[in-house]
Amino acid sequence: MVEKITVVGAGNVGATTAQRLAEKELARQVVMVDVVDGVPQGKGLDQWESAPIEGFDSRVIGSNDYAASAGSDIVVVTAGIARKPGMSRDDLLNTNAGIVKQVSEQIKATSPNAIVIMVSNPLDVMAYVALKVTGFPRQRVIGMAGVLDTARYRSFLAEALDVSVRDIQAMVLGGHGDTMVPLISYTTVSGIPVTQLLDRATLDAIVDRTRTGGAEIVKYLKTGSAYYAPSAAAVQMCEAIVLDQKRVLPCAAWLDGEYGMRGLFLGVPCKLGKGGIEKILEVELTSAERDALAKSGEAVREPMKVVGL
Repeated sequence: MVEKITVVGAGNVGATTAQRLAEKELARQVVMVDVVDGVPQGKGLDQWESAPIEGFDSRVIGSNDYAASAGSDIVVVTAGIARKPGMSRDDLLNTNAGIVKQVSEQIKATSPNAIVIMVSNPLDVMAYVALKVTGFPRQRVIGMAGVLDTARYRSFLAEALDVSVRDIQAMVLGGHGDTMVPLISYTTVSGIPVTQLLDRATLDAIVDRTRTGGAEIVKYLKTGSAYYAPSAAAVQMCEAIVLDQKRVLPCAAWLDGEYGMRGLFLGVPCKLGKGGIEKILEVELTSAERDALAKSGEAVREPMKVVGL
């Protein structure tokens, strides 16, 4: 348990993240900060009133003032507008870049030693904004992408195979968008290569569904986007850091030569512990996977140019 974790944004993703953090008792205090007056206060109070029933002692509070977040060990950033039907992640770029820039300035001022977990979309570029504005070392600015994308991939595989999701081992790398790279060569079911259990056409269809997993949910909801799985992914990352678990999870990390790329955030296998990203693991990829990862990197670079930091 750490002293304080702040969640910026009290919308569906932020509020659900705060609730999960409190229920797991990862911090003595969970703070929700949002610009809308009354919303973080009301949701925080509601969550705290669930504590006697759920049996947790993490104190949840809401505030419109970053002073309440001062000294946070971890800050999870969910602020920004959500995708609407027909809207790509890149459509969100200009609006959310401005929001994340302001948030990052506040984090730098009030929690200079925090680890930042970026959830706002377009995620890879928003992590870049946070890194540049805060000036934090790359180990302490992490994008939540691969954990969510891998969860979607694993859930679709479990459904197709009619097996427990817990027996699916997999990893999705690359940018958080249509160019993400599910690694079929590293996908197993209790150690059995998935290629022995599913034909290539079925696997390709699952890969395509994984790449459009967020858009599929947006299409159903019509007026919102996913929040149960994204919040669970962010909290898994927080847990790995708070408990110093040394978990190997796919996260958006700032590359400095790894996988032949530098100067961008991209989903790669990372070891997460109390220092944030403690190591980036470079794994052998097939030529097709390496090409796909390079293509994904280029897709991330394009919107970065628009931000102009």
